[in-house]
Amino acid sequence: MGHSQLEKQKTHERIVEIASRRLREKGLEGIGVADIMKEAGLTVGGFYKHFESRDQLVAEAMQLAFGSWEANVRAQGKEPKDIPLSAYAATYMSKGHLGGVGEGCPFAALTADLARSGEECRTLATEQMRINLGKMTERIAGEAGPDAEARRKAIIVTSVMAGAVGLARIASDEAFASEILETVEAFVNEFAGK
Repeated sequence: MGHSQLEKQKTHERIVEIASRRLREKGLEGIGVADIMKEAGLTVGGFYKHFESRDQLVAEAMQLAFGSWEANVRAQGKEPKDIPLSAYAATYMSKGHLGGVGEGCPFAALTADLARSGEECRTLATEQMRINLGKMTERIAGEAGPDAEARRKAIIVTSVMAGAVGLARIASDEAFASEILETVEAFVNEFAGK
């Protein structure tokens, strides 16, 4: 790859990283291309050198967001599959995740937006939900191996955790938000039998 192609790729990745954070913070319709390009230090005209459409940028940004937790875990020298449910729940239900919308779970931040998004983005989100539920099923089943009961629990645990983070973010009362997070974390650990 030539120097200019490498620079173009790096610029493309920087735009996608910015979009990934800002879309989680502001919603899929809450920030425009002009704002993202300005933050990247580029002009709006340069956008079309990297993307065919805004929808393409949103899809790439969501794909990056969907893989961000696993990338962070691997950067710490750990394997995501080795994180036990109790540690996963503690991190997911933490104040850090609550406040870190731009770096956090896109499902907790954007459920309604993803439901209203275009077909490409919804397809990506659907596939990621399947992946997440598969991994959660394995985490809950442990050595016993995945079965229908582990799958049922994985769906409930995943749904309640994403919903709880969303509700805690709505709360204007920090103590109330903490109560939501702590209650759901305890429920997840009890319910999943860990």
